[in-house]
Amino acid sequence: MQDRLFVGLDVGGTTIKAAVVDDLGQPLSRVSLPTLPERGQEAGLNTMAEAVRAAIGAAGIKLDDVAAIGVATPGSMDLAAGLILDPPNLKPWRNVPVRQYISDTFRKPTAFQNDANAAAYGEFWVGAGKFYRSMVLFTLGTGVGGGIILEDRIIEGAHSHGGELGHIKIEITNGRPCGCGHRGCLEAYASATAVVQRTREALAARPGVSTLDADRMTSKDVFDAAAAGDALAAEIVDRTAFYLAVGASNAIHTVDPELVCFAGGMTAAGPEFLNLIGKYIHDVTFAWPAERVAVRYAVLGSDAGIIGAAGCGRLLVS
Repeated sequence: MQDRLFVGLDVGGTTIKAAVVDDLGQPLSRVSLPTLPERGQEAGLNTMAEAVRAAIGAAGIKLDDVAAIGVATPGSMDLAAGLILDPPNLKPWRNVPVRQYISDTFRKPTAFQNDANAAAYGEFWVGAGKFYRSMVLFTLGTGVGGGIILEDRIIEGAHSHGGELGHIKIEITNGRPCGCGHRGCLEAYASATAVVQRTREALAARPGVSTLDADRMTSKDVFDAAAAGDALAAEIVDRTAFYLAVGASNAIHTVDPELVCFAGGMTAAGPEFLNLIGKYIHDVTFAWPAERVAVRYAVLGSDAGIIGAAGCGRLLVS
């Protein structure tokens, strides 16, 4: 009997990625198309369908060979209704019936999921979390995303916003402003964007003490400077690890997972940064879970979303 095949679709503000994925979580094809959200949501839906067809064609299979489709998108959403509500990175899209459109177009069971939740499920299914029964994933990029998996189940919450780990409050007195409109969120302290902003503020307050250029600087530059011995950059990296540990500790004290996992561009900082996060997790967390929880980097890279989306489709027909 031939293994079942699934299509995973990962919609981002810049690109729409799709892949055919087998029953073991291995991609058989990968395609990427520009999202161009400014063209409107009808064009966006058409591009999603085009990406699915392209992935199927690139895998050398037919639509009849596909058992289910999974779609992952960013932004606020109503998972039960299958709608993207008002996504900041996909304006002017609003109340987009993604699941219904894909289901009607391809006549296949279709799952709909938050993009960070899908990435978390991909890592849980065949990545860093494949030997664990529960995990929490933090995605570290322009913002901080998150996903929680308990016993093969994505924690979606009653209102489709479970696992929004980037918006855990880590400072309640005069907290830093967050892109969500609130203050004190983990994202405002520990995203790549926040690392750069905090470094610029430190450079302005302490001119001449660092080799970093405030006008031309990325989070990678900050981590590289810290590794090269820049004391100010090292302070920023240290505090970033501490902030992530506080966020992880909140998640550990809430759901007590077997694994805390970190994904995204900032993981290029290497094992030293991960070890620093782990040290601070021990400092701020109950000793019993802190000694037992695994702390790891994700391993699937940019494939996590499409694999996880396909895995969510797979759950529909399991």
